Amino acid sequence: MFWLRYGAVAILLTAGLLGFFAYKTQTGNWAFKLGLDLSGGTHLVYSADTSTIDSAEVAESLSALQAVIERRVNAFGVGEPLVQTQQGGAFGQGEHRLIVELPGVTDVDQAVKMIGETPTLDFKLVKDGFEDNLTLPTQPGSTDSPQANPEAFADTGLTGALLSRAALEFGNNQYALNQPTVRVDFNAEGTKLFADITDVNVGKQLAIFLDGALISAPVIQDHITNGTAIISGNFSAESARELVRNLNLGALPVPITLSSTQTIGATLGDEALNAGVTAGAIGFFVLALFLILWYRLPGVVAVASLIIYILIMLVLFKFIPVVLTAAGIAGFILSVGLAVDANILIAERMKEEFAAGAKAEHAIREGFKRAWLAIRDTNITHIIAAVILFWFGTSLIKGFALVFGLGVFVSMLSAITISRTFLLALGIKTESPLGRFFMHSGLR
Repeated sequence: MFWLRYGAVAILLTAGLLGFFAYKTQTGNWAFKLGLDLSGGTHLVYSADTSTIDSAEVAESLSALQAVIERRVNAFGVGEPLVQTQQGGAFGQGEHRLIVELPGVTDVDQAVKMIGETPTLDFKLVKDGFEDNLTLPTQPGSTDSPQANPEAFADTGLTGALLSRAALEFGNNQYALNQPTVRVDFNAEGTKLFADITDVNVGKQLAIFLDGALISAPVIQDHITNGTAIISGNFSAESARELVRNLNLGALPVPITLSSTQTIGATLGDEALNAGVTAGAIGFFVLALFLILWYRLPGVVAVASLIIYILIMLVLFKFIPVVLTAAGIAGFILSVGLAVDANILIAERMKEEFAAGAKAEHAIREGFKRAWLAIRDTNITHIIAAVILFWFGTSLIKGFALVFGLGVFVSMLSAITISRTFLLALGIKTESPLGRFFMHSGLR
């Protein structure tokens, strides 16, 4: 009996610490992470053109596209961005889409600029007879860059998609020490292709195009096998640094076109959050009132158990962390309802034991034992449903499924352990005043 009382005290102390942590950590790294619909932000939908990609490589290309865009939005410090790919139409036979959600960014133009289109980098050989007709721009990427004659160049298949990394250097032992250059290192596939190109084209010019504009046309001096190329082109330090940053963020493996935008203001997000919290508070108050009036002492214990359950969930939201959306809050409220359901099942099983003439402690133990099977089976079913929703659902459904599944799992444990520990720790005797109150409560 003493260990039960110590356990109950430990649970209460832990609950106090959890409540203090949840209340005091409202800012900084431990603040609640709010989704787009609660904090405001921008929702962008892009159409991905996969028409030129082999069907067997579409999934891999879309995965690479998602990774590239994630790197781009993370580089701008956007809090909790969400980037995912989807395929529309019946049975997933429609166009491929890229969904980008940027919480806290309510300027659509700024959001579109964040995504942008990563500069395309192409390496092409200058055809014989056209060497003297090349005109390089005074500033790479400037609007007055001359348009190169496409007939003067031959494709090599070497593009920015085969880059491993880019870096800013000055001079690079080939140019003036104060001249910015861009060093690019190719990946394994790019290194082999670059080596093949330089092996059979020594003495020829290799033109370098950025976003379709010719920026440099160095002469291939030797067979290069280390997969490294140096790009020069009258760069300023700032323009070279910008090019390096963009190249490192990755080239888009799939062309994308902006299809639709949606902006959610911070005010609308606050209203949704306040409405969800208010609904949860009112619902919990009504449930607590019902439990206490109908079951009295067991009802009080159930309410205490539910409060501790809510504190555990709030702390888990911070630790995991869970990005809360309006749908996620709905899932949380629903999981609280299921926790109430577990306590009612336990109370009704205890009621049946009392009706059969059982003593208080025996009725409590048997009530929990008999209720456990129904609670276990019901909650496992709910957890399976949450896993399926999370696996196949969209971002909105995923938020609901994650919070709901986590809530069901925690509620299943809290209803059995916390409520049971409290009731047994009270040491209720049937003939005592507390026992008579217990016996003559709503359980009889």
